[in-house]
Amino acid sequence: MSDRFAIWLTTHPVMTWLIRHGASRIDPILFRATGGRYTSMGAPRMPMLTLTATGRHSGKKRSVHLACLEQEGDFLVVASAMGQQRHPAWSHNLDADPNVEVQVSGRRFDARARVLSRDEKDQVWGAVHEAIPQMRVYEGRTDRDIRVYRLSPTK
Repeated sequence: MSDRFAIWLTTHPVMTWLIRHGASRIDPILFRATGGRYTSMGAPRMPMLTLTATGRHSGKKRSVHLACLEQEGDFLVVASAMGQQRHPAWSHNLDADPNVEVQVSGRRFDARARVLSRDEKDQVWGAVHEAIPQMRVYEGRTDRDIRVYRLSPTK
């Protein structure tokens, strides 16, 4: 599958709905079970991680599967919500409790999440576009400021 077709497919409104309502529930489990080798769409075409945070209302552990960008031993994740007009629930959970668990490429570690400032985001935004080309489509769907979080290992 070409990169251009993969981007079109994963940003098409029908596929976006399927990802949001189906794959988002399956992928954290499948990714964890296969040590980061597979998602519901097969082998990941870009760097991915599973982020587990504490629900701000429920207090329960909540996992979400996200594209990521590794930078200086940390991981950047983007709260794009595929271009929805509101921030994804997981970002509010990080704001309430930044202590998270991360699984990437078969390893797990505890981390602390921090939202990047405007200047920090501007410095990494080009690299985010390169690593996650769908982001250009998601940006065009919303006028909100899409947050970027830095996940720094705590151990």
